[in-house]
Amino acid sequence: MKILKSFVMIAACFTAQANAALNINADANLTGVKTQSLLNSAPVNISSNNSGFDDTPVPVAPVVLSRMFGAQLFNGNSGENGASVGFNPGYILNPGDSIQVRLWGAFTFDGALQVDPKGNIFLPNVGPVKVAGISNSQLNALITSKVKQVYQANVSVYASLLQAQPVKVYVTGFVHSPGLYGGVTSDSLLNYLIKAGGVDPERGSYVDIAVKRGNKVRSNINLYDFLLNGKLGLSQFADGDTIVVGPRQHTFNVQGDVFNSYNFEFRNSTIPVTEALSWARVKPGATHITIVRQQGLAKRSEYYPIREANGRFLQDGDRLIVSTDRYASTIQVRVEGAHSGEHAMVLPYGSNMQAVLKQIRPNSMSQMSAIKLYRPSVASRQKEMMNLALQKLEEASLSAQSSTKEEAGLRFQEAQLVSRFVAKARQVVPKGEVILNEKNLAATLLEDGDVISIPQKTSLVLVHGEVLFPNAVSWEKGLRAKDYIAKSGGFTQKSGNARVIVIRQNGAAEDAEDVGALNPGDELMVLPKYESKSIEVTRGISTILYQLAVAAKVVLTL
Repeated sequence: MKILKSFVMIAACFTAQANAALNINADANLTGVKTQSLLNSAPVNISSNNSGFDDTPVPVAPVVLSRMFGAQLFNGNSGENGASVGFNPGYILNPGDSIQVRLWGAFTFDGALQVDPKGNIFLPNVGPVKVAGISNSQLNALITSKVKQVYQANVSVYASLLQAQPVKVYVTGFVHSPGLYGGVTSDSLLNYLIKAGGVDPERGSYVDIAVKRGNKVRSNINLYDFLLNGKLGLSQFADGDTIVVGPRQHTFNVQGDVFNSYNFEFRNSTIPVTEALSWARVKPGATHITIVRQQGLAKRSEYYPIREANGRFLQDGDRLIVSTDRYASTIQVRVEGAHSGEHAMVLPYGSNMQAVLKQIRPNSMSQMSAIKLYRPSVASRQKEMMNLALQKLEEASLSAQSSTKEEAGLRFQEAQLVSRFVAKARQVVPKGEVILNEKNLAATLLEDGDVISIPQKTSLVLVHGEVLFPNAVSWEKGLRAKDYIAKSGGFTQKSGNARVIVIRQNGAAEDAEDVGALNPGDELMVLPKYESKSIEVTRGISTILYQLAVAAKVVLTL
């Protein structure tokens, strides 16, 4: 029983790596071993105890990133590793700071001097120098002038701030972890906010943050000034200062053709649409805006061209949708392969293949009867269908039932094989080829981004896949598929009764059993044959192998 249970846990670990979970349950008589697909469930937390493995699934809550603009400042940052911004030139020296002073020449000194409670440092042979209250940028000049009063020549000076005074600052309000946090006086506001876990994205404000000393508000911070314009006031903190993050103010949402699709916060009761658009960064080509406004139980929508945004305002809770309300007046297609004309053509929107055929300048090697068309939208759709088929295959392999321990072991090995196959298949990129109808070729409508390929005349037949010597074979009149396979060394040992596909030069795919003599430029693709006790797994792998061969011109092995 323990051996079986250990085996079950190994299977679970493997399938978790394949973004699935495999749960094998055995009864006391080992007569019913069943694997159940948990592909769409939460990750499984596997722990051990004194009695062995505990395979109880423990759902782990996924991390949901906030859609509030500004939350990205604190994503992935913890309070223990917030970095200081360093010493800025405008930093004002305080008692407790350490200053590194180096003198060389007629008099030599190298040491760290601490600013005393009176604001002075004591330089040997020079005396006290008052440095408290001056900026960091003035420090070196001040000490140099004091040294020159004693040593007028042959002494050089270098002074720099070594360590600012340690302070403790309160961070409170709408942050994840309010409390007292240590740092140095030169640390930035962001540093202390990160230590406190960041602004609470559900309740806190990014535009209303106050820095207080006692009962007096020293400064008000708007983090959007930093995010949008790179401006962040470098506050100099003292012991006992308090950072207060206020409650969230008004918000609006931006969607559509923008680079910053977020929820935004603003302080006043309204915000100009033009300012909202500048925050969202509208994409080139966008033409219109829709304002969706909730008024009690009623919802009202307003639709304007972007050029009419001036003078319009958003209110709390409004939704701003930016769209492109126009059609392209022209499209661009590429013509590749064996021809002597231009490789890029700009055509009116809605043009068909006839407009391209008129401009193509074929040469002596152009195979005009086998024109190919590649379309990006078709490639995207082929990839979606491929991923769906792979998901179904993975589910079928992980949910297969077994009646004995030995059979469960075989199922586990098969699941490993299928998972490796699925991982390889997901990396294949379909070509998006469209099989053209020669009888209606001129009427084929074109899309922007289409690639038209003119094949080159050839006297070869390509043979690849599960043959001993994949190769290009010289075409001979009357030879059939089996003849070219024989010229390539025949099938591999594992490809008995393999399926053979003939890919014509125009991209059309046919079963080799239905094809007589081959033509120049044809391709033979010998697909591997896979058999499993699970009919669903066998059918799924066979289907995917065929789809990869036709859509991507790839023979994938298991």
